[in-house]
Amino acid sequence: MMDRRGTPRHRVFKRGTIAIGGAGFDCTVRNLSATGARIDVEGPVALPEEFVLVIETDKVKHRCRPVWSAAQRIGVAFR
Repeated sequence: MMDRRGTPRHRVFKRGTIAIGGAGFDCTVRNLSATGARIDVEGPVALPEEFVLVIETDKVKHRCRPVWSAAQRIGVAFR
C-alpha cells in the first residue's frame, strides 16, 4: 500500500478536543504530522468544512478540514 502523505507521520496517543463554534467534544489523536492528523471519536460525527483541533498536552490549536472518515476514524489536514 502506498502512503500518499507529503510529510512523515508519527504515532501518538494524545487527548484532543474538536472545537466547533463555542462547543467542543473529545477525541484521541492517533497519528500526527506537520500537515495533518488521524483522530478517533466516540461515535459517528458530522464535521463542518473547517474546525479547530486542540491538543492540550502540546498546547497547540490547528485549524483543520476533514479529508476522509471511516466509522470513528477521521483524517484531517491542517490549514
